[in-house]
Amino acid sequence: MIAYCASSDACIPARQQPALLLDYARSRDVADHELLRGCGIGSADALHGNITASQYLQLLGNALRLLDSRDSSFMLGQQLLPGHDGAPSHALLQAPNLRSALRTLCGWHGRLTPLLTPRLQEAEGLAVLYWTDSFGAPGLLPALVEMHMTAVVSLCRWLGGERLPWRFCFNRAAPRHLEQHEVHLGTELRFGCHLDAMLIDATWLDKPWPRGSASATQRALEQAALEPAHAPGLLSVLYDYLLHRVRSMPTLEQAAIDFGISPATLKRHLHKHGTHFQAELDQVRTHVALHLFHSRRADNDTLAAYLGFHDAANFRRSFKRWTGQTPAALREALLLS
Repeated sequence: MIAYCASSDACIPARQQPALLLDYARSRDVADHELLRGCGIGSADALHGNITASQYLQLLGNALRLLDSRDSSFMLGQQLLPGHDGAPSHALLQAPNLRSALRTLCGWHGRLTPLLTPRLQEAEGLAVLYWTDSFGAPGLLPALVEMHMTAVVSLCRWLGGERLPWRFCFNRAAPRHLEQHEVHLGTELRFGCHLDAMLIDATWLDKPWPRGSASATQRALEQAALEPAHAPGLLSVLYDYLLHRVRSMPTLEQAAIDFGISPATLKRHLHKHGTHFQAELDQVRTHVALHLFHSRRADNDTLAAYLGFHDAANFRRSFKRWTGQTPAALREALLLS
């Protein structure tokens, strides 16, 4: 049976990211009772132990609405990393280079970035850190992406002693105002992509950082491995499940068996997370296609065979349904090409 945390499971330490969010909102004179409205938390004094992802998302939504500022998600992101989560946070602090930091972030995302999952790919001299939803927050996803991208940019600038030349892809239309994106992230911004990703030349991955220590990082990770396991969010786990099986046409029924629940229960869980099985599978297929477009310069026939389609025509039709574009049009537009 595959372990995961649902949005209704109390698995997020309240004294970590939620507490930072609460403190920031208070510093902007937002009242506690307004922040906690609808969260199922009686008072700020009751913010201890673990809370659910749904509660954290409600708290975040309240804060962004009450703060009512274009820079709120970016300012909150500056506080996220390295966090206050013991050994994984200490490993981030001691990272000897960008590669080490990103591997720690991806390996311990359930604790360091519970609401979004980062994944690292490297091909054709380019490193790509892309983000997916862990618990189902479509309305808050733009703000969450801004927060987490800013967190990584800020962490790397602090530990590396310089601002790294990141480029950014966003899976949404460009906002009316870009000033805050440019201030906190830079000017290399591209919207209307089909993934939320940070890109950087792979030569930056192994450039030594002045504050880093490989041995200290290793000791911290060994300590983290001895601590109780922390299952990631349902959508994060399902994404990995589908990614490992994307070539074999995975089904809802088999996934339910592997997760140890009935198909009806899996459908119900996904509905509570604002999605459904086909949407999650289509997302994974889209991301795999984008990666193969770039890393292998794959054509439609190759992709059709890789993803289990009968022929290229079926793949083209499906790809246009997933993305709204034909494979040829997207190849031309891709920043990754």
